[in-house]
Amino acid sequence: MPAFFIRLFCFQKELNMTAPFTNIHALIIDMDGVLWHGEQAIAGLNDFFQVIREKQIPFVLATNNASLTNQQYIKKLARMGVSIEAKEILTSGMATALYLAQHNDPAKTRVFVLGEDGAIQPLEEQGFILTELFELNTEDTPGLGADIVVCGKDESISWDKLSTATLNLRAGAEFIATNGDTTLPTELGLIQGNGAILAALQAATDCTPKVIGKPEPIIYQQALAVLNSSAENTIAIGDRLDTDILGAVRTGMRSLMVLTGASTEEDIEQIDYAPTWIMDDLRAVTEALRNME
Repeated sequence: MPAFFIRLFCFQKELNMTAPFTNIHALIIDMDGVLWHGEQAIAGLNDFFQVIREKQIPFVLATNNASLTNQQYIKKLARMGVSIEAKEILTSGMATALYLAQHNDPAKTRVFVLGEDGAIQPLEEQGFILTELFELNTEDTPGLGADIVVCGKDESISWDKLSTATLNLRAGAEFIATNGDTTLPTELGLIQGNGAILAALQAATDCTPKVIGKPEPIIYQQALAVLNSSAENTIAIGDRLDTDILGAVRTGMRSLMVLTGASTEEDIEQIDYAPTWIMDDLRAVTEALRNME
C-alpha cells in the first residue's frame, strides 16, 4: 500500500487499519480550499483533472459558496487552465433553487435574496418572484412581502438588505440558508463566510434557517442524482470537517479531507466523526487516483 495512505482515519480514529482506495466510481469535489484559495490555484490542479479525465471518473464540483453562477465557475477554472461542463458544477445556490422549486410553486412564491448572482440567478431560472428592498407586507401593501428569505454569501451586504430580511422574517417568512459556513478560505487567510450573516439575522429575529448546503445531505443527494451514482461507490473530497466531511457522513458516503483549507488533523480530536482518508493536498489525491486499481 503506498505511503500516502498511512494518514487514514476510521470513524473511531484508530490508525491500525487501512481502508482500501477502491470502488470509487464517482467524485463529489469541494472547490474553495481544495482547488483554489481565492483566485490562486492550488498546486497540482491541472494534473488532478487530467487524471480523473484519463480514468473517466465522473465528478461534480459541489460547493457551499453560492456567490458565483455555474458559468462564472466555468470561466474561473478556464483561467486556471481547466475545462469543465456546466453539468459538472452544483453550487449551494443551485441546490437551494432546486429544493425550493420541489416544495413550492415558483410562480406564486415571493423570495427576498441576500446574495449574489450565484444565489439570484438559479431562483430566477426556476421562475420565483424576487422581491426588492423594503417590499413588505403592510396594511397598505398586503402580499407585497416575501414568503421566503434566502441568505447566501453577499459581498455587497448592507444595512438595508439586513433590515428587509429581518422585517420579512419577523412577519413570518420562511428562512433558508444556501450554506452555514462561518469562514471562507482566501489568499490572505480565513475570512467571514455566510454563517456570519446568518448569525446577525438569527440574533435579530430568533429564527433558525433551514440549511441546504453541506453538512446537510440535500446537496450531496442532488449531486448523486446528477452523477447517477450511489453513496457506496462515490467519495466526497473536501477541506472542512464541519461541512464537507460531516455532510458525507450524514449521506452515508466515504470522504477524503485535504489539508489545504479550513480544517487540520488536530481538529479531528475535538469531534466524534472523521474522514475516511486524509491527504496533504491535490497532488497526493492525484497520486492516489493514478495508482487506484
